[in-house]
Amino acid sequence: MNEAAAALQSAMIEDEPYYEPVGQEIEVFESAYRNGLPVLLKGPTGCGKTRFMEHMAWRLGRPLITVSCHDDLTASDLVGRYLVKGGETTWIDGPLARSVRHGAICYLDEVVEARKDTTVVIHPLADDRRELPIEKLGEVLRATPEFCLAMSYNPGYQSVLKDLKQSTRQRFVALEFDYPVAELEQTIVEKETGIDSSSAAQLVKFAHMTRNLKGQGLDEGASTRLLVHAAKLMRDGVDPVTACETSISQALTDDEDMLAAINELSSTLF
Repeated sequence: MNEAAAALQSAMIEDEPYYEPVGQEIEVFESAYRNGLPVLLKGPTGCGKTRFMEHMAWRLGRPLITVSCHDDLTASDLVGRYLVKGGETTWIDGPLARSVRHGAICYLDEVVEARKDTTVVIHPLADDRRELPIEKLGEVLRATPEFCLAMSYNPGYQSVLKDLKQSTRQRFVALEFDYPVAELEQTIVEKETGIDSSSAAQLVKFAHMTRNLKGQGLDEGASTRLLVHAAKLMRDGVDPVTACETSISQALTDDEDMLAAINELSSTLF
């Protein structure tokens, strides 16, 4: 098995990732996939966007190649570059080109973190052309029907410098994600961690308290992911107040007054 085949095999998700749908996101994604349409996931951090992508890759039986976008991400990082290996210059596909060649799902996580000149390379893939020009090779890759392009971003962190261009976003089918309703979020915390229902309910209540502080000292409230972290510590015997402080409060803010206020909330619940 060559390196590319091994990488694709390792990107296959063998076991079903646990995911609780909150609407028709599964049906919409499957329809977009059948029609060769790219998908944009919008929502706050830790609300389940990445888990959803893992679940869909498993349902569709396709490899999932995830790219965590950042300020230094270049077009070559996505498409590929020449490297010297064993004294010879060899072309190495980037994750986007590899996905196009082999019909994988390419997931660009937090795409607004990438440089704007980088995201332009996805435009030909995200419209009817479904092709990826590789200028250094003088080659145009045409996507197989199995290829899927997906990306995510958090609208709550939009700014003038970090916004998604209309020329990019209007190429995508958009799915909006948010934190689940309390009952569903409690179920998720229980199933993810094995914690008792009473403790899970208290954690969800605590999360809603912190989310009410968004814009009043907090940029974001506690995510479902943070609740799972705290629940795992509690299930392992860590005191609930300590678990909330280390897994939730300290992750949300460094402001001493805000930390004291959030910790006071957890103390009243546990």
